[in-house]
Formats: sequence, C-alpha cells, structure tokens
Amino acid sequence: MPLIVLTGYPSSGKTQRTNEIKEYLSKRLAEENKSLRIHIINDESLHVSKDAYKARAIGTPHCVVYTGIPVEKAKEWNTIRKTNGYDDTVFDELVSRYEEPEERNRWDSPLFTIIYDDKEIPAERLWDAVILKKPPPPNKSTVSKPVSSTNYVYELDKATLEIINAFVEQQKEFGPGGMPMTVPRSTVKVINPSRTVTLSELRRFRKQFVTYNKMNTTLDLFIEMPSPVMYYKT
Repeated sequence: MPLIVLTGYPSSGKTQRTNEIKEYLSKRLAEENKSLRIHIINDESLHVSKDAYKARAIGTPHCVVYTGIPVEKAKEWNTIRKTNGYDDTVFDELVSRYEEPEERNRWDSPLFTIIYDDKEIPAERLWDAVILKKPPPPNKSTVSKPVSSTNYVYELDKATLEIINAFVEQQKEFGPGGMPMTVPRSTVKVINPSRTVTLSELRRFRKQFVTYNKMNTTLDLFIEMPSPVMYYKT
C-alpha cells in the first residue's frame, strides 16, 4: 500500500497539491494498465471538524510531500477560505506546534518540498518513489510491540483455555485421534493427534502461544486498501 504523506502549515495548499498528484498518478496508472486505485484520506473524508483542533513504521513504499509556504501567506490563504478556514486562534496554535519534516529522518524520507508558487509537482520523482521503489524491509522493533490491553490478554487466555478444555473432553470421550473436533469460536474442524496428549503438554503449549502473541501482536487496527494512498495532515 504505497503511501504519500502531505504535510505543511494549515492552508498551505495541501488539498491543491493532493489533487494535482492524484490527477497525475491516475493518468499514469491508466496508461500503464495498472489496476491500482488512489484513496485520499483527509479531515473531510474522516468527517473531522476543524474545530477538533481546539481541544509513524510503514512496511510500504512511501514518501513525504511538504507544502512550503511563509506563515503570512498561509494566513492570507486561510482568511480567503472564510468559513472553510481555521479559526485565527486555532491557526496560530497549529503553526506554533508544527514541526517541519527532516529528510535525515527515515520516516520523512524521501522528502519532496513543493513551494507554494511552484507551477508543477515533481511528478516523475513521486512515481519512482511510490510505484517503482520496493518497500523497506520490516523492522520488528517498530512493527511489533508487546500488547498492553488487558481485554486482549483476557480474551486470549479465555479462548485458549476453551480450546484446551474442548480438546481434553474430546480426547477423553473418543480417545487419541477419534472424531474430528470443532475448534471453539470457529467452524473449523481438526483431527486430534493419534497419541494421548497430556494436560501438562497442553498447558505448556498454551503458555508459549500466549507469550508469543503478547510480544508479537499489535492492537492497532488498519483497513487495508488498494494503493496508493494519500494522507495529509497539518
């Protein structure tokens, strides 16, 4: 899922540049008969009000597009937008908290800066970065982290215990092997081992399984979408 992240001051032209990039990529994808779709994710698509502002390891080709603009010019554009712009106080707070991307940072590279009065976008370079470039190798230290949700651990313990209990009852009633067993919380049927499996073995396997999942499962939920995706933030 190649990802293009657009970043810049509020009212710095991110929407305009997003539409320009989308137009170019759409035409190029059609010309090369690539069955990929482009999704734009922004405040509007997520139904996030600009009033909400009052209160990153990607295993995919990606790049960052920075819409460079002087604060005074961005404020002028924000005023022109009237009701679609940010409140002056919110605008100033967003600008004061904003950190410009830095290409030396891995998560900000490759970085493409588009100045507000640039007539064209770096189209070919963007294409190379998100379509032709291979995704970086996964980094376990960033993509996997120990889970901390007590609900998750509780449900995992509960589900694995139900499976063990069902297995023990199945083995007790039909002996080793026996009839196919329906796994609890599933419609899948499995055939048990042809030998007797002791309760201590099952408990050891369960402990190993739970420990592995606690250390290698992330609780963040993502909806996978065909690529590329453009996401922009202030």
